Amino acid sequence: MTLTACSSAAGTDSSPTTPTPGASASASGPRGTVWVALEGADALTAIDAATGTVTTTLNGFSEPHNVQVAPDGKRVYAISGDAGTVAALDTATYELTASGPTGSAPAHVILTPDGTKTYVTNYGDGSVSVYRAGGLTPVKVIRTGGGPHGTRPTPDGRALVVANLKAEAVDTIDTRTDTRTVTIPVGGPPVQVAVSPDGRYAFASVSEPAAVVKIDLKTRKVTARTTVSAAPAQVYLTPDGRTLLSADQGSEDRPGTSVSLIDTATMTVTGRLTTGSGPHGLVVDPTGRRAWVTNVYDDTVSVLDLTARRTVATIKVGDEPNGISFTSRPPAAAPARLTMDLPSASAHPSDSGMPDDMPGM
Repeated sequence: MTLTACSSAAGTDSSPTTPTPGASASASGPRGTVWVALEGADALTAIDAATGTVTTTLNGFSEPHNVQVAPDGKRVYAISGDAGTVAALDTATYELTASGPTGSAPAHVILTPDGTKTYVTNYGDGSVSVYRAGGLTPVKVIRTGGGPHGTRPTPDGRALVVANLKAEAVDTIDTRTDTRTVTIPVGGPPVQVAVSPDGRYAFASVSEPAAVVKIDLKTRKVTARTTVSAAPAQVYLTPDGRTLLSADQGSEDRPGTSVSLIDTATMTVTGRLTTGSGPHGLVVDPTGRRAWVTNVYDDTVSVLDLTARRTVATIKVGDEPNGISFTSRPPAAAPARLTMDLPSASAHPSDSGMPDDMPGM
């Protein structure tokens, strides 16, 4: 991969809520980097979590729907829907370390907690691609059917929980054998999942009717359903597992503007935090004090103070921010803009074209 520096600086919003160097302590965040996939801008962008400023934007990554930092923070993974490619970048140098083919319409990339395996859900052909540590050549393709979308591993890494949007169900995959073990209907199209710290429960955002469901992974049943303010996209748990955040995106003609806070024991909404238009991607820092949400319809990231329960900043990032991920490693020094040459991959058992019905979520 070739990286080329551009002379233009990464843009930031000039509104009063946009954090700038020297911002108040309430707007400052933890040490680390927030990575954002700008699907409409064909780029990835890095935000300094401490200052809330965009530090580097990497252009040339076509239609990146999702981004995920490795558990050790040394790599950031992203999928390119247009190229049918998954790629890993070194977070210290922004150089490409590996790339490989995916299936049709790749949606999300995730790693096991120990970093030894990487998985990509392929919405277009109903499959999940499996990759081993150190490379991105697929070693297996798991056929799930439907349209697998968001996914997260259990804390022990033994299972993968997958939101199968087209099948209106949640699938579980045994990561030791890489086989699908069970499918649990959830009463609507699930977009993303979260897994409790003890691995007993999964939570899934259901776009229609707009709700979040709680799933007992032992009994394989939905045990509770909570209505939220608009069709939810991603969900994310605080580290203690007591609060679930739901990004209530809505639709472009009727966008949501809030994140719902849900008590996971009672499955009741305990509050809502105001965001930009169309909140989509969510991530919470390891302390549980700060969260970031991408707003797909106004091209911003909202910064949420979970202790004070208020929105403290808005960051202008670029066209159609979707996936988001956090690492405690601070952003590396780099030009404000870089252009990368990502190789296209075509050696996957399935096609790589983006179907017309791929959801914005």
